[in-house]
Amino acid sequence: MIKSDRKYAENTRGKPFELGNPGRPKGSLNRVTLAIQSLLDGEGEKLTRKAIELALAGDLTALKLCLERICPPRKSRPIAIDLPDVKTGEGVSQAQSAVVQAVGEGELTPEEGQILSNILEARRKSIETADHERRLGELENSVNNN
Repeated sequence: MIKSDRKYAENTRGKPFELGNPGRPKGSLNRVTLAIQSLLDGEGEKLTRKAIELALAGDLTALKLCLERICPPRKSRPIAIDLPDVKTGEGVSQAQSAVVQAVGEGELTPEEGQILSNILEARRKSIETADHERRLGELENSVNNN
């Protein structure tokens, strides 16, 4: 066994891994998962058909399962809102106002408004950083010219 550089290697439960041990291979599956897959091999079509039959017969759980597969819950949707040009800090401020107004009027959900606000805030920081770099460059030029 290679001596470990870890301070408390002797106190670890069980046998510590050898140095350089790559661990579990990527993509390898748990034994339980492998057992379940081997049991279900070739049965997917029959199980799906049975779930559909149960759903059509009125089994609400089977119906929910089938509907979730046909049309999964949407995580997000494209947001359609007219925003002013956001090339300047003032434009970003106006866009933020438009987002707040759209949320207030119910055109956007509060979650959608939050997402747009985060995007606009990132844009504001980008504009601010570019402005600081420009101003710093001007200051350095004026100091070098004097």
